[in-house]
Amino acid sequence: MLTVHHLETSRSHRVLWLLEELGTPYEIRRYPRDPKTRLADPALRRIHPLGKSPVVTDGDVTVAESGAILEYLAATYAAHAPPELMLQPPVGGQHWLRERYWMHFAEGSLMNWLVMKLVFMTIPTQPMPFFVRPVARQLCAQVQKKLIDPNVAGAVQFMEQHLARHEWFAGERPGLADFQMSFAVEAALARSEGAASLPRLTAYRDRMHARPAYQRALAKGGPVLMTR
Repeated sequence: MLTVHHLETSRSHRVLWLLEELGTPYEIRRYPRDPKTRLADPALRRIHPLGKSPVVTDGDVTVAESGAILEYLAATYAAHAPPELMLQPPVGGQHWLRERYWMHFAEGSLMNWLVMKLVFMTIPTQPMPFFVRPVARQLCAQVQKKLIDPNVAGAVQFMEQHLARHEWFAGERPGLADFQMSFAVEAALARSEGAASLPRLTAYRDRMHARPAYQRALAKGGPVLMTR
């Protein structure tokens, strides 16, 4: 049986969404975050040495890293994909190139800045001597203003412009790039300034949310982002 080792409020939601679209039987093994540190349950290390999520096990096969998991699922189970998905475009074509680009953009160009933003927003709220807190708050605010926010803004505007020409990231049908980008889109709209000025990105998120498979994944896996 295919098993998704699912950490709450994590990138593994994108794996659940793809499996729901494929209709592939699977089971979820849930892992809570530490309520204080928000880090992953140490039990995940028994599945993969890094103790990160998502991880899937499929018989004797263990696959980690979101992009690798999505590609494995497409290669193994795409024969059962519904016609409205495009999971394996012809290699070398424009659709394939866009697919590859956005698959890498999600983690390589966007999520690093969004994670940094979350970290620098969190640092001033952590326990520290009272006389250090104003310095930490000012330093974190300057790093966000001068480094993080401009990069996040540039990335989301680039996405907004791309979606003016394409309904989904690689084309006119959902593909692997959309599953990979799903968490990044949710995080970008939650953490970037001026999300209300991104109508195409917001409409894209609404298209994701409207898909029954996405809703089933949400019901089974819980919220995508931390709410506290």
